[in-house]
Amino acid sequence: MLMVFELSMPHVGSWNGKWTGEDNYYAKVFNFKQRYGTSKNARELFDKILSNGSYCYSFGDGWGMSISVRQIDSKEATKLRKKTKGFCGYDWAIESILQHQKITTK
Repeated sequence: MLMVFELSMPHVGSWNGKWTGEDNYYAKVFNFKQRYGTSKNARELFDKILSNGSYCYSFGDGWGMSISVRQIDSKEATKLRKKTKGFCGYDWAIESILQHQKITTK
């Protein structure tokens, strides 16, 4: 039960309309089974998180991020772990998705 969270910044509030990280791939592979196990409740949460497909968050200053979520296999996980540049300090958003099925700071 592997999923990948992929970060993008579709709403850029910089003076030049660019995000310095736009040319990089930011993703985090998450082993759902390792953290939550394989119970029926864990499977329901896994499916619920995946069913939304993507989660958006507005910072309120012209900037907004999007995190897409999809299921992957171990072969793809290995490739993505090599390719990613990390998650730009937005790991808190992943935790929010896992806990609340939305991105929130509260």
